[in-house]
Amino acid sequence: MDNVEVFNPPGKGRGLRAVRELWAGDVLFIEPSFAAVVFDSMAANVCHSCFRRQQKLHRCGSCKFAQYCDRTCQRAGWDEHKLECPAIKAYDKVPNESVRLAARIFWRLDKEGSIVSDHQLTTIDDLEDHVEDLPEDDLKQLKIDIHNFLDYWPRNSKPHNVDSISHILGVINCNGFTISDQRGLQAVGVGIFPNLCLVNHDCWPNCTVILNNGNQSAVNKMYHSYRRVELRALGNIKAGDEITISYVDYLHLSHERKKLLKDQYFFDCTCEHCTNRTGDDLKMAGKVVDDVKVPDEQVKEMTEYSFEMLRKMEKARLDGKYHEVVKICRECLEKIDPVLADTHIYQLRLWSTISEVLSYLQYFDEAATYARKMVEGYQKVYHPNHASLGMATMRAGVTHWQAGLIEVGHGMICKAYSILMVTHGSIHPITKDLEAMRQQTEMELRMFKQNEFIYHQMREAALKNQPMSMQSEPMVEGIKNLFRRK
Repeated sequence: MDNVEVFNPPGKGRGLRAVRELWAGDVLFIEPSFAAVVFDSMAANVCHSCFRRQQKLHRCGSCKFAQYCDRTCQRAGWDEHKLECPAIKAYDKVPNESVRLAARIFWRLDKEGSIVSDHQLTTIDDLEDHVEDLPEDDLKQLKIDIHNFLDYWPRNSKPHNVDSISHILGVINCNGFTISDQRGLQAVGVGIFPNLCLVNHDCWPNCTVILNNGNQSAVNKMYHSYRRVELRALGNIKAGDEITISYVDYLHLSHERKKLLKDQYFFDCTCEHCTNRTGDDLKMAGKVVDDVKVPDEQVKEMTEYSFEMLRKMEKARLDGKYHEVVKICRECLEKIDPVLADTHIYQLRLWSTISEVLSYLQYFDEAATYARKMVEGYQKVYHPNHASLGMATMRAGVTHWQAGLIEVGHGMICKAYSILMVTHGSIHPITKDLEAMRQQTEMELRMFKQNEFIYHQMREAALKNQPMSMQSEPMVEGIKNLFRRK
């Protein structure tokens, strides 16, 4: 931990600060998970070792619950699973993800103690559990989880009292980090990273945290992937500056972020962007036509209308009715476009959804139009090195390439690459994929500039010989918050 140290910022408890000057893309620290589990809902579709989403997985022959890509993954995950496996068999059912994660934490604590690395800055015992702050419904669930843990915990393992179990479950509840799949596109599990828990929140942070699963193709267990997070600088950080990350999406309005942070993480955000409501005027802005602002009453009316349409659209998407999603979005956008600004959060959400669904349905020309609008709006709202901006720009670039708009597509892919090099780094799987896309579009762009007619002929022939495959199905829900609350 050469880049950071623990300190006590006023009114925040413990935090981390830089001990030397850092620049955009610098890695402040890398931390493997203390323990992690796959979500209950993903247990049959995600490898329990490398957290890769796969269609075909191999079940553990003993407990019939754990799933793995192959024997390499099974060997890599054996240290965590070897005590869990007989416990599941003896319990005769699989407990929920919180109980499973608590058990893995206790097994590791019992075996290795609370400090498992020279780079560990805090212990799990010292992390906040906020059990006394839980509302009544969450307290009831906590008591159920404690009861289930005591039934699940093997009799031949070291016994733990109710207070220690309650503490670990509380830590998981408010400090569990959502672990994404190998491409960083969907939350598939939850883990505990003690050092990461020390980093305080700011709605406009100077760092970002990314999960990097590393090498998932290694044959030897020694070189196989390990779940690890990387804390990366978004810009220049001076020695002595506090290190911050954002626990929630900045696209929310300031009062929404404050409520989320209070409900999920039990603190009142006093950052500059919340205090001054920075950006709220952009996110709820009306359109300006010929230097004349649309009346506030119309903006309010269209905002309420958009909110209702977004609810209908989300229900249709959850039901897999993608043509209905497109119909709802088109109707809504036609009505709100003359009224809402291109930075209005509901406008941005509609553009994001319709571009993703149209791309999935292979209506690339129309998808590219909405994707470009979405990126232009994001650029006015997000930090220039925000991961969401980078991912949106990448998606828009690929959509333009699919639509045959090679010049715009290449430019967007290059822009996305420059952002993701800061937020994800050069060895992250998604950055590697993006680099391959950048090289391909650069080659195609040279061909396009040499002879546009021949380029389009070659592209058309290639697509006829090898039809473009369907896009991946639109995600039901992305990673919205940094830490997970059940």
